[in-house]
Amino acid sequence: MKVILTQDVKKVGKKGEVLEVKDGYARNALFPKGLAVEANAVNLNQRMLEQKSEDKRKQQELDEAQAIADKINDKEVKLLVKTGEGGKVFGSVTSKEIAETIEKEFGVKIDKKKIQLKEAIKGLGGQKVVIKLHAKVVATVQVMVVGA
Repeated sequence: MKVILTQDVKKVGKKGEVLEVKDGYARNALFPKGLAVEANAVNLNQRMLEQKSEDKRKQQELDEAQAIADKINDKEVKLLVKTGEGGKVFGSVTSKEIAETIEKEFGVKIDKKKIQLKEAIKGLGGQKVVIKLHAKVVATVQVMVVGA
């Protein structure tokens, strides 16, 4: 019997896949638990429409990430931090502070989790920071830490 999985099923398949399974397994396990529906013309057409809308949504996310990357890629961001004697920085510069500064300067909202710092910035000067906006889109920003 052909079925369309509505959820991921271990050792069987992923959500949205059309599979050939034994009749008993489909009727006794998959259908009662809501893990699959029968692969008839109506359900196949519904799956195709859902797949098209999902593809469109993913393409839109990619386009938005590319637009953000074009705005901020290879730009310089200046952060003012408190310093003590000898130019020593109090605390460190975090990804949250970098995200807030990018939003102020370029008007682009970036999730702080997408900013990839190898380690916290604890000194004055410049450092390149990688921002992974999408699985296929990466931008780099030069962060200049300046004493206030």
